[in-house]
Amino acid sequence: MLLEGIETLLVLAEEGTMSRTGSRLYISQSAVSKRIAKLEATLGTKLIIPAGRLIKLTPDAHALIKNVGPSFNEIRGLIFEHQNLDDQSIITLDCSETLVTGYLSDALGQYFQYDKYISITTHHTPVIVENVQSGKASIGFCAGHLPANYNFIAEHLMDEPFKVIFNQPLTTLPKAIVVNDLKNPSNISQAAVLQKHGITPLMEMDSYTASAQLALAGMAPALVPKSIVKTLAIKDKFCFEFEELVELTRPINLIYRQNSYKSPRVKTLIETIADAVATAI
Repeated sequence: MLLEGIETLLVLAEEGTMSRTGSRLYISQSAVSKRIAKLEATLGTKLIIPAGRLIKLTPDAHALIKNVGPSFNEIRGLIFEHQNLDDQSIITLDCSETLVTGYLSDALGQYFQYDKYISITTHHTPVIVENVQSGKASIGFCAGHLPANYNFIAEHLMDEPFKVIFNQPLTTLPKAIVVNDLKNPSNISQAAVLQKHGITPLMEMDSYTASAQLALAGMAPALVPKSIVKTLAIKDKFCFEFEELVELTRPINLIYRQNSYKSPRVKTLIETIADAVATAI
């Protein structure tokens, strides 16, 4: 019950509300509240304070998360590694949305005919990393830079290039551009490149698809990865490359816990994904 309460607190810290926490954990809002109350009673301290629709964490809660969070995820990951995957066990593949649509849709459609016990989720890279570390996902397929310290295997597949998308001809490097969230740790390196060339991030979107559609509608040029160009079938006349931005790429990685690779089913899926990306390059 203590581990259950800590897991709930960790998710609540990320989601900010009881309802979103319940949705993520597949439990009711009242069950979230009961878990937190039991954890508070066990620890003898207050962990949350209502703040309108949101939940505010107390200093004790922040300290607990800082001290226990990494160890909790590692323990959960180690427990996951000792689970046996039989022919009907669900293998969870956690992906970047842009990557699964840009590189894997055909391959996974065919693969599902071979192994139907595959579950696909989509998140941003920091969540994918957390899910692989904790064992919530068997495999992660993610874009952008990984954290400096991690305890899983990272198989680098490619460095994905970006293109500048706009519905009007661009003969010079734009001074302002629509980008994706530069506060996301996996995207943070982009900020330095843009700053070096005097490019102002006009808007920071949460979706490359939205950025591309705004650019195609003429709002402003947008920085878009190859996978989105491929998925949206954006015509060459709307895609522009500049020598100054050649260094602006994002690494594409497959990540998984070492023991997961010992499962023949996981190994086969990993190899299928790697082959699909290699074919698309």
